[in-house]
Amino acid sequence: MLTEARIREAIGSLKEPFLHKSLAELNAIEEIKIKEEKNHVSVKVGIARTGTSEQLQLQTQIVNLIKEAGAATVGIRFNELPEEVLAAHRNAEPEKEKNLLNSAETTFIAIASGKGGVGKSTVSVNLAVALARLGKKVGLIDADIYGFSVPDMMGITKRPVVRGEKIIPVERFGVQVISMGFFVEDNSPIIWRGPMLGKMLNSFFNEVEWGEIDYLLLDLPPGTGDVALDVHTMLPACKEIIVTTPHPTAAFVAARAGAMALRTEHEVLGVIENMAYFESKLTGEKEYVFGKGGGDKLAEELNTEVLGRLPLNQPDWNDEDFAPSIYQEDHQIGKIYLEIADKVVSLLKK
Repeated sequence: MLTEARIREAIGSLKEPFLHKSLAELNAIEEIKIKEEKNHVSVKVGIARTGTSEQLQLQTQIVNLIKEAGAATVGIRFNELPEEVLAAHRNAEPEKEKNLLNSAETTFIAIASGKGGVGKSTVSVNLAVALARLGKKVGLIDADIYGFSVPDMMGITKRPVVRGEKIIPVERFGVQVISMGFFVEDNSPIIWRGPMLGKMLNSFFNEVEWGEIDYLLLDLPPGTGDVALDVHTMLPACKEIIVTTPHPTAAFVAARAGAMALRTEHEVLGVIENMAYFESKLTGEKEYVFGKGGGDKLAEELNTEVLGRLPLNQPDWNDEDFAPSIYQEDHQIGKIYLEIADKVVSLLKK
C-alpha cells in the first residue's frame, strides 16, 4: 500500500539539480497527496530554479521512482525554494558544455506549415526515417509542444532515460526522437505560456545527449506563433521545408510560414505537396481531391522548388512492429519519401 512515508523514502535521496543536495536534506518535498481509489500520487517539490531542463530531468526521475513504488499515475508541481534555503546551500554551477547548437556537423531542418491538418507531422516522421534509410544519422524533435504526436505516429512506447545529467533520446527506425509527449502523464494537455515553452525547447537542444547527428529535423507547430518564432531565433542556421496541400487556401496560409523563415534568414529548401491526389487501385485513375496547383504556387512565391508530391494512401500496418504513420520502404509513398530525402541530401551538399 502506498503511504506518504514510502513516497518520501522513494524520492528523498534524489539530488536537487542546482544545490546538489538531496530532496530530503533540503526539505524540498513540500506536499504529497495519495488518491487510493485511482492509485494516483501528487507531489509538490521545491527546486532552486523552475522552468529549466534540470527540472525536466528531475521530473522524469521522480515519476519513474514513484511508479516503481506502486503508483499508476503521478502528478508533479514545482515551485522555487525559499531564499534562505538557497543562500544556505548555493554552490557554483558547472560550466556550460559544448552542445548541439554549437555543432558544425549537424544540419537543422525545420518542417513547417501555415495551418494544421496538412500532414506536417506525417511528413516529418517519414522524412526522418527516409534519411535514416539512406544511412544518415538523424534526430527528430517534436517541437509541436501543444499538439505533440510524433511518439504515437512512430509507435514509440518507451520513454527517455536520464544518464548522468543528460536525457537519452528514444531511437526508432534509426531515428533518435525527443518529444514533449514523453514527459506528460496520460496525454494531459499542455497549458504553459510562451516563455516556459521556449525554455523547454532550449532544453531539447542543450540537455539531450544527441551524439553525432547529420540531420536534426524539427516538427514545428503550425502557423507563426511563439514556439515557431522561438525555434527560428534559437537556431543560428536552419533549413526549412514547407508542407501544404494542393488547395489554394492552404498554400496561401503556408506562405506566411515561409515568409517567417526568410525574414529570420533561414533558407527554404523547398515545398512538399501532401495529399496531392488519390489514385484508384481499381482503375489507376488519379482524382485531385483537394484541387491542383497549390504546391507550385507556393514554391513560386517563395522562390524555391517542389521537392515531392505525396498521394493519399494508408501505410501498411504491422501488428508486431506497430507504427501507424510510417510507410514501409517498398510502399509506393515510402519510395517517394526516399526520393525526397535523396533530393534533400543533394541540395544540402551544394
